[in-house]
Parts: sequence; C-alpha cells; structure tokens
Amino acid sequence: MCNLYSMTKSREAVVAFTRAMRDRTGNQPPLPAIFPDQIAPVARTGADGVREVLNMRWGFPPPPSGGRPVTNIRNLNSSFWRTWMAPAQRCIAPATSFCEYTDTHPKVAHWFALDDARPLFAFAGLWRSWRGVRGKEDGEHLLFAFLTTEANDLVRPKHAKAMPVMLTGDDIEAWLLAPEHEALKLARPLSSAAMRIVLSGPREDSV
Repeated sequence: MCNLYSMTKSREAVVAFTRAMRDRTGNQPPLPAIFPDQIAPVARTGADGVREVLNMRWGFPPPPSGGRPVTNIRNLNSSFWRTWMAPAQRCIAPATSFCEYTDTHPKVAHWFALDDARPLFAFAGLWRSWRGVRGKEDGEHLLFAFLTTEANDLVRPKHAKAMPVMLTGDDIEAWLLAPEHEALKLARPLSSAAMRIVLSGPREDSV
C-alpha cells in the first residue's frame, strides 16, 4: 500500500500540468509528506464540465465495520469501486514522488520519482462527497483515493505487494475522459525504466 507521497511543485505548475481552467486550492504550499486523511490538491472535471484543481481529503470512508480511511484502490472488479468509475467521479492526484517501505524489518522508507528533478506525474484516482466527521470537522467532505497495481521491477525489491497507478502524458487525459473500459486499461504499473529511487530513509521528500 502507498500511504505517503509528496507534491512539492508550485500551484502554478500544478494548474499547468493538469490543464485546469479553474484553481480552487488557494495558497497551496509545497507538501513534502502527504499522509492519509490529510488535504492535498486533486484535479477533476467539475459539474459544469470545466476542469478544476481543488483540495480534497485523502481516503474514502472506512467500511461500516470500522477501520481506517481507504486510501488505495486495488480490486476494480468490486461492485463498490465500479460505482465510482464514471468519468465524473475520476480524478488525478498530482505528485512528485511516493514512498514505499521495505517489507523486511527494520522497515526503510524509499522514495520513487520519475527522475531526480521530481517532475510532476499523477495518480489515477476516484473521488466522492461524504458527510461525517473527518479531520475533526463534522460536515460535507470531498474525499479521494487512488488506484494501485502490481509492483514493477524497480518497486518490487523494496515493496513487493503493490504500487500506485502513475499517469503521465496523454494517459492523464484518457483517465479523466475516456469510457470506463478504456480507462481501466490504464490500471497497470509504469515501466521501471521511467522511474528511479531518489531518496531512502527520511519520511518526507522536500526536493
């Protein structure tokens, strides 16, 4: 599971990267460590058809039996997740790197990015509105989670279970706009040749 990532680029860079026509993030600071249940920028198609960037809280509601918010989506055959697969409920979460911990003890944090300069990429995500208590706030919340898939050859030696679905280039547009059967084809690991480990040890990536 991926439960830690960073997004350290400026709000102007995020708007340009996501091709958003509307920015609702306010004074968005760099985020060197984003943990579950925290607020982070997300891009989606608004109700009026305009692409927008806005802040959402990371994690779908926990199951009725209790537990933590659901941050990672793996089983897309589940009828629950297919409910949210319409283009209107898809989103992307801009990121500059993500962290996976080794499966062995002691656990070590390893940060993965496209290259040492940490260019932006996006996680393929889903979003929903929800009413309840999150982050000590009782009310209406916008929540997101992102897809995971099998680990590629770079991630597997550090964390064999899974990795996030990472999007670049035209795949971002396809995830946001394509019919469901086309969008589901994007739920695959990014090539290990397109990534590298950029940091090991710290619990945040401030580059």
